Amino acid sequence: MPKVLISDKLSPAAVEIFRKRGLEVDVRTGLAPADLRAIIADYDGLAIRSATKVTREVLQAADNLKVVGRAGIGVDNVDIKTATARGVVVMNTPYGNAITTAEHAVAMMFALARQIPEASASTKAGKWEKSRFMGVELTGKTLGIIGCGNIGSIVANRAIGLKMKVIASDPYLTAKHALELGVEKVELDDLLARADFITLHTPLTESTRNILSREALAKTRKGVRIVNCARGGLVDEAALAEMLTAGHIAGAALDVFAVEPAKENPLFALPNVVCTPHLGAATTEAQENVALQVAEQMSDFLLTGAVTNALNMPSVSAEEAPRLKPYMELCRQLGAFAGQLTAAQGQEMSAISIEYEGAVARLNTRPLTAAALAGLLGPLMSGANMVNAPVLAAERGIEVSETVHDRQSEYQSRVRITVTTPKQARTVAGTLFAGRPRLVEIKGIPVEADFAPHMLYVTNQDKPGFIGRFGATLSGAGINIATFHLGRAEAGGDAICLVSLDEAVPEDVLEMVRTLPLVVHAVALNF
Repeated sequence: MPKVLISDKLSPAAVEIFRKRGLEVDVRTGLAPADLRAIIADYDGLAIRSATKVTREVLQAADNLKVVGRAGIGVDNVDIKTATARGVVVMNTPYGNAITTAEHAVAMMFALARQIPEASASTKAGKWEKSRFMGVELTGKTLGIIGCGNIGSIVANRAIGLKMKVIASDPYLTAKHALELGVEKVELDDLLARADFITLHTPLTESTRNILSREALAKTRKGVRIVNCARGGLVDEAALAEMLTAGHIAGAALDVFAVEPAKENPLFALPNVVCTPHLGAATTEAQENVALQVAEQMSDFLLTGAVTNALNMPSVSAEEAPRLKPYMELCRQLGAFAGQLTAAQGQEMSAISIEYEGAVARLNTRPLTAAALAGLLGPLMSGANMVNAPVLAAERGIEVSETVHDRQSEYQSRVRITVTTPKQARTVAGTLFAGRPRLVEIKGIPVEADFAPHMLYVTNQDKPGFIGRFGATLSGAGINIATFHLGRAEAGGDAICLVSLDEAVPEDVLEMVRTLPLVVHAVALNF
């Protein structure tokens, strides 16, 4: 039974989802870092919000951890690089609080335009300063959205309803989607020069950190108002304070800060700044939604292998998972076959090509490719799995390509993997037979064989005498042959012998096989 630790507060309904799905759950909130490190090895899953810091040290202690689920969008508190290297899936819930966060941004924009917080404080203090608080309308103003993904798109929709003109800067926003949203896609410098209001809705990455830098803020039009309900660190707070004081920027509304909890900040003293304590997702509906969503996602992954909203692995829906599972095993075993042959010859992979034909070509092939890479790299480096294999391949300069063919092969489905090394290119292909992985081709030679826990692969010259000597050698060593498969390119040419055995081949027996006449090389395989 998979075991999950909930280290931040989730709703009781979310806890109940884990239990109803058959998972063992421990709720231990407020753990000190040392306490979390001391117990994390006992768990398959870790459910968090923003308080728990999933650091490198925590992950290195998490020997059995398979998934970290963040109830919310931001994963600044998770070391994704280390999680990926350790083979831990990191998933978030980007849609559960999207509406809430977008509404908060719009509310902040209204509060900023009409100076509502300051006017409220003044009125409650017994003053009636009607002429002091002169605001601006939103109607007809240009709203610049930096990051027009899920939340940014909702803000755009609401702003258009307010009769604002919306422009957006987002490298991932296509012209077609911009047209569907009713926004104008522009470059960042154009947005800075034209916008009356600027709102940020992008994650914090190395490329977006200080996206509104001192230089960028200097490019904005005089009187601009800035809203940030996304992530602290997107705006240079010191530069923003200076330009607010100088009057170049008319006002700012901030829900997030570079350092949180933000107990002190030079922006707090400025009258034209509206601040809230990271309330973007703080509604009853949103907190419940993201908690339920992360519980469902983590349960699906731990029980069925379904991967939803993962940040470091291709997604596999709950509906896809049963269909993909046998193909993922096929790809993993084909990869392990080619990887073991490559490792046995001490060769470095320079390129990996994976081709899909038939019914498998119509499926979601990204997780299949990840499974193949995990199998390929497993014999070469310990700890390779579907999560970290694509990264490991990239780090080693291995070029990975994936091809989906429309053509139909003689099999209902066929997967072919080609591994290129400095000395050669080796291909291996397989299919599913009665739902089980089966080899159908090695180095272009037809060979029909099921995978077995212990196998012996031999390349030999196709001449009389080999089979008898080979069988006698194994028999003399007391090793029983379960199945025996042969293939050849042409009569008298290169041939392949692939046998499954009842036990692993001892090294001394393997050396005996290698010294047999007509044997080119022999490799013991384990699956």
